[in-house]
Amino acid sequence: MLEQECGNIFHRYSPLLELLKNCNFLTELEEKIGFCIDCKLLIILDRASEDLELIRAERKRNMENLDSLLKKVAAQIFQAGGIDKPLITKRRSRMCVGIKASHKYLLPDGIALNVSSSGATYFMEPKGAVEFNNMEVRLSNSEIAEETAILSLLTAEIAKSEREIKYLMDRVLEIDLAFARAGFAQWMDGVCPILSSQSHVSFDSSINIEGIKHPLLLGSSLRSLSAASSNSNPLKSDVENSEMTVGSLSKGISDFPVPIDIKVECETRVVVITGPNTGGKTASMKTLGLASLMSKAGLYLPAKNHPRLPWFDLILADIGDHQSLEQNLSTFSGHISRIVDILELVSRESLVLIDEIGSGTDPSEGVALATSILQYLRDRVGLAVVTTHYADLSCLKDKDTRFENAATEFSLETLRPTYRILWGSTGDSNALNIAKSIGFDRKIIQRAQKLVERLRPERQQHRKSELYQSLMEERRKLESQARTAASLHAEIMDLYREIEDEAKDLDRRAAHLKAKETQQVQQELNFAKVQIDTVVQDFENQLRDASADEINSLIKESESAIAAIVEAHRPDDDFSVSETNTSSFTPQFGEQVHVKSLGDKLATVVEVPGDDDTVLVQYGKMRVRVKKNNIRPIPNSKRKNAANPAPRLRKQQEDRQSGSAGSSNEEASYGPRVQTSKNSLDLRGMRVEEASHQLDIALACWESRSVLFVIHGMGTGVVKERVLEILRNHPRVAKYEQESPMNYGCTVAYIK
Repeated sequence: MLEQECGNIFHRYSPLLELLKNCNFLTELEEKIGFCIDCKLLIILDRASEDLELIRAERKRNMENLDSLLKKVAAQIFQAGGIDKPLITKRRSRMCVGIKASHKYLLPDGIALNVSSSGATYFMEPKGAVEFNNMEVRLSNSEIAEETAILSLLTAEIAKSEREIKYLMDRVLEIDLAFARAGFAQWMDGVCPILSSQSHVSFDSSINIEGIKHPLLLGSSLRSLSAASSNSNPLKSDVENSEMTVGSLSKGISDFPVPIDIKVECETRVVVITGPNTGGKTASMKTLGLASLMSKAGLYLPAKNHPRLPWFDLILADIGDHQSLEQNLSTFSGHISRIVDILELVSRESLVLIDEIGSGTDPSEGVALATSILQYLRDRVGLAVVTTHYADLSCLKDKDTRFENAATEFSLETLRPTYRILWGSTGDSNALNIAKSIGFDRKIIQRAQKLVERLRPERQQHRKSELYQSLMEERRKLESQARTAASLHAEIMDLYREIEDEAKDLDRRAAHLKAKETQQVQQELNFAKVQIDTVVQDFENQLRDASADEINSLIKESESAIAAIVEAHRPDDDFSVSETNTSSFTPQFGEQVHVKSLGDKLATVVEVPGDDDTVLVQYGKMRVRVKKNNIRPIPNSKRKNAANPAPRLRKQQEDRQSGSAGSSNEEASYGPRVQTSKNSLDLRGMRVEEASHQLDIALACWESRSVLFVIHGMGTGVVKERVLEILRNHPRVAKYEQESPMNYGCTVAYIK
């Protein structure tokens, strides 16, 4: 008995032993590599070469001396209060000690290798450690060079055996694949399939598979049960878990997935599967395709007894919806394009699987096309299996014995599919029964049953007329919606072009303002140069007649004059502040700011920051909400009125000479000209009539001797012209100032 069992084992494993029969296992090379390299730790051993052993020993002694020295120095620094605790570390590949910045004097000859991020700690190399560190660097480089030489020698040895190694790897891969197939078969409790022999006369398409389960669904079920069993027995060993998995999982998965029987006679060429939706037609067809592929790959099948099926040279499938917007394919077009490819590749030993053949189009044309395709495949295929809801395709069996019918079973008692296949039978779609089991309204189901009785062939013409009228009504609705969409699109495009033109105008104004500011700066620079040249000329004239005692006095006077000129032309402090320091900036209503996300354009704040730290700004007619950190204020030097900006020094001189105190007192009586939400009237977005009405009300009730900021925007200019006309003729308006280069879209009115 034992001898017979041993003979069976040898017979089973003899093909695997044949694979390794002519292999060279290169044991000498393996021993040589094992002598030089620790394959577990992946390090080169000291015994690999004498030089490597000497270098590592010398390096170890040097590191011990260096470590002893650094510990001593670190202890001295700690005792002197130079560090909170002794610190020895490595910086720039050199060992060093940590020391406070205030105690660097404790290492007078030390070398600072690095500084902490706070600057409080220096990492210094003591003078006595320099030679040790240098030695460490030299020995480290020598060790790397020696290791590289050892690896090069081993690589050369391996390269000499390249052909033997590749041949051995190929054989090992074949054995590994065989063990993987065996493990998969054991995991799924599979059985070995029998491939039918082919005759030269005709293709044997007979299939006899009992109780096969869908491999993918079975694998998912096995993984779920395996995870559950591992969680329930966390203390068991891996061996116990594996034994339990093989022994007991097959019992727990007997109900899912449902096993099916596939039986096809030898003369059959086309099988038509009918039945209800969600009944398992497509899953059964996929199971057959997967079983054929697994058999060709040498895998066992999750079935009973001894499954028998032919060897198919090609397995061609059209399953699922192949609709593609990119390729301009509808559901029907994608379906037909796949069938065209199948018909070009099919042979007399191929398996063809088509799901819902002829669907996605008019039923009568779909039935005709499906019938023609099946009759074409009947003469050119080994076996074709199709699913359909067309009852007419089931009648092909009555005319040709090479056709076979099958149906998925539906239980009228539970109103649910059983997912089993009834070979030789035809099935109904049972759409109304399925809808009833799902919970559809009974009244709707009853009405549908009456309509089924009414829709007999004699009423088809009337049904076509009603369908045509319904389609025409739907077409009129769609045309109306299309016209509405076109109108909305035209309005949106007009608004887009208006905003685009406004943005271009803003860019032009910004460029003009920048050029004007550049010109003003150049004028101020020229004026300062003229003043300095005048001072220098006066100094040279006075120097000719000055005595030796007066020279120092003249130099000091000239230097003071030049310094005064430079100071007068120096930019304001606010101008030099970095623009990045905007974290504390809080914009106010009506204030103009730079918005980074709009290309650093100028925009007006129309809503102060809220709890979410966002600001609503208006750029032309466009309003957008941005983060507070995405805006920055206008520098103070740019906020001043730049309409006629003379150089500051010249302006100070002119002010002293002109004595214009009266006009400044008159403007001061109106209060400060600072725009806030309380002294602003926003007319943007209003019609001309509405804006005029709002402005008249504001002027009538506005406080005397005050300033009103009228924000009219920079759109088409109609509202602006109306505002200027009202301010020009209104009795309460003393004067008004139009928008400035730094405040577009706003006019300032002075109320009497």
